[in-house]
Amino acid sequence: MSAEVALVTGANKGIGYEIARGLAAAGLRVLIGARSATRGREAAEKLAAEGYDVSTVRLDVTDPESVRAAAHTVERAHGRLDVLVNNAAVLLDFGVAPSAAPIEAVRDTFETNVVGVVTVTNALLPLLRRAPAGRIVNLSSGLGSLTLTTDPTSPNSRLPMVAYNASKSAVNAVTVCYANELRETPIKVNAADPGYCATDMNGGEGDRTPRQGASVAIRLATLPADGPSGGYFDEDGPLPW
Repeated sequence: MSAEVALVTGANKGIGYEIARGLAAAGLRVLIGARSATRGREAAEKLAAEGYDVSTVRLDVTDPESVRAAAHTVERAHGRLDVLVNNAAVLLDFGVAPSAAPIEAVRDTFETNVVGVVTVTNALLPLLRRAPAGRIVNLSSGLGSLTLTTDPTSPNSRLPMVAYNASKSAVNAVTVCYANELRETPIKVNAADPGYCATDMNGGEGDRTPRQGASVAIRLATLPADGPSGGYFDEDGPLPW
């Protein structure tokens, strides 16, 4: 069989880029999903120059036609998909109190972070079913954990960003829904918490690098047949929902 094929959304920079690098280093053929064809191509060329089997596909998770076109591209080129990493996301209310959150920011956040995950997953699920053991990894956040954000001793409780946090709570629920539907199949579905990483999304703040943040998603994307499904993990193991 040819090399396993992975698609990572929002992979032209940050954590997504490092997930693409890590999966390629593990021997997978990686497709960098990016809204900008130019930025996606530049990212793929950088990784290809390092000797990795990487290409790009234009993919805007908020545009159903773009998603359908990307699925058709993957099908024509590879016939199946082994790994889908739903990484693309936005943070539009960083440091904004819930009572001050612009409603458009809430809508736009959910459109990308939640609706986008469902749109991409549904479009690519037929190709994942063709793989011997498909894997879906949804990038979540500790800020989406109800357990952590309701704990007044947790740093997460001091960042009550209603749009982003609620969207990541929804991603956790989406993960469980797909895991339950696919429980009797070889497809594993899990959520990954990369930790507080310094990326463009948060203005370069964070105590972890994107490469460190990518590690848990890479591990979940390459789970063995007896690996878990329907869980929420960071680099140390399972996390509370």
